[in-house]
Formats: sequence, C-alpha cells, structure tokens
Amino acid sequence: MKQVRSFRDMDAAQWDEYVRSSPTGNCYHLAGWKKVIEESFGHKTYYSLCENEDGRITGIIPIVHLKSWLFGSFMVSLPYFNYGGICADEEESYELLLNEAKTLAARERARHIEFREHRLIQNGLQSKESKVAMVRPLPESAEGLWGSLGSKLRSQVKRPEREGIYARLGREELVDQFYAVFSENMRDLGTPVYAKAFFKNILREFPATSWICVVYTKDARPIAAGFLVGFKHALEIPWASSLRAYNHHAPNMLLYWICLKFACESGYKFFDFGRSTPHEGTYRFKQQWGAIPHQLYWYYWTLSGGRLPELNPHNPKYAVAINMWRKLPLGITQLVGPLIVKNLP
Repeated sequence: MKQVRSFRDMDAAQWDEYVRSSPTGNCYHLAGWKKVIEESFGHKTYYSLCENEDGRITGIIPIVHLKSWLFGSFMVSLPYFNYGGICADEEESYELLLNEAKTLAARERARHIEFREHRLIQNGLQSKESKVAMVRPLPESAEGLWGSLGSKLRSQVKRPEREGIYARLGREELVDQFYAVFSENMRDLGTPVYAKAFFKNILREFPATSWICVVYTKDARPIAAGFLVGFKHALEIPWASSLRAYNHHAPNMLLYWICLKFACESGYKFFDFGRSTPHEGTYRFKQQWGAIPHQLYWYYWTLSGGRLPELNPHNPKYAVAINMWRKLPLGITQLVGPLIVKNLP
C-alpha cells in the first residue's frame, strides 16, 4: 500500500535519483530548488513524496505557498519556472499526491493551486493552454548546427562579431554583469526584477549544470546576457535579456548562437528556449532558430471552483502599473522589484 509523506533532508538523494530516472521528471523537480526558493524568496515550501511498502519513491510533488496582501494566498508547482507539477509514473501515485495537494491548499486557505505540467493529463482540473515551450533538437556538432541555419540568420550572428562584439561563458564571476543587463531590460519591459541573490543561489546549488553567458561591446560593456540550466538531455535558457540601446548591433543573435553552440559541444540533445505565447514576437524569434512548439498544460484547483486566476502582464488591471514601472530609475526598480516579484509566479 502506497502512502504520502513530507520530504526530509535525508530524502534528497533518493528524491533526485527518482526524478532523474522518471520520464515525467523535469529540472525543477530536483530537491535543490527547495533551498533556492526558500533562501531567495522566503516562501514556505511543501515537498511531498509517495512511496510503497519498501520505502521506494513512486512519485513526488514540490509546492510553494505564495502569500501577500496584494495578490492573496495561492500555491504553485512551481513558481518562477516553466515546469513543475506532479512527477509520478502511474495513476495511483499521481492521485494520492494530487489529493494531498488539495488537502494542503484547503488547510492553508490557499485560493488555488497551479500545476505547471508539460503533458496532457486527465485529472479533472481546469486548465490553460495558452503557452508553449519552444525546443530545438540539436545535431551532434556545432558545425552541423551552423550549417542548418539559414544564410540570413548566420549573417545576423556574424554582424556583431564584425563590430568587435564578443561573448563570454562563465558562472559566479559573471553574475554582476548578467544582472546589470537583466535588471535594466526588465525595467524597460515594466516587469519587477528578481534579486541578484536568486541567481547566485542557483549557481551555488547547481554548480555542474548552471552557467551565464554575457555579450560585450568591443570596449567591454555588457549589453546582452543569458542564464543557462541543464538537465538530462536539454539545456534551457530560462532568462535572457539585451539592452534596447544596442538592438541595432544584434547582440541577442550572438548570445543565442554562443549558447546553442555550447549546448552542442556539451553533448545536449535539445535546446529549450523557454515558454512563449504562440505567434507573438518571442515565439517568432525562437522559431527562426528551428525551435518547435510543445504545448504546456497549466492545471488549476480552486478553493471554491471559481474562475481561473490571471496573474500575468496581459491582465488589463496591471497595465497602469507596468507603464509606471518603465519610468522609474533603475536603482529604484532593483531595490523595490524583488519585494514585488517574489509574489508574482
């Protein structure tokens, strides 16, 4: 008979072994993200596992409880990232973990739970299917990748290089430069920025599978940057930015080429460009690199069976706040942004 219980620190190795072996396991199911989220945002986390009579794990679920006066009380598996949800390979374990999540949310008076799944599941929950993950299969070599790109795309990659623009790959030594670009771009988009400590915590917790790429002008000013996370056969770029003032130099094209090249040379089979709304600008940008859309399924349990939540930039009620944020000094957004964005999933 299977049972569900709470995660303990001593479970971490077995938990991660299960996630890595499960066909439904993704990067953000790994136990290390629990520490990253707790230390970076201060949220309470609920990690539960299902196990059989022999103590073997048959399913897991990570849940984060977000609670604020502005956005209310709700839970997400997992916030801030593209993937999450329940990792279980058979129906009984899935149902036990789903029921555990519902019981937890009702007990903690959370208005809803959001499960960020990358697969279609018959679970009786309401769902949103407005986002896709853009993923490109990779050839065996960087040379093969370069040859697969169209002549126009190759020309766009070469242009910044001809102007003396160059890129570096690294880790902690590039955090400040990455953050300078990222925080300015987020301000220009009208989006509160994460604290720099969030990215430092990821690099510390996943030293073998996380990197930063920064693109510089010939006089060494950082003008584009991306954060990379690897898992199984895929390298993902969950955060990438470039400075608008330098868009005519196309530094983002060099950024993505360097990251794709690195993925090939590191033996990854897929490059995950992150999520997009079909046919919008970022979708078309990723599509030109050969990325293929994969449907994402975000499922919702609501406390009273009400309407699905709309905590996203497309919600008209946030339009005024977004426009105001774009006009703030960068230093103010770096100071205040982390206090706001911690409650935006």
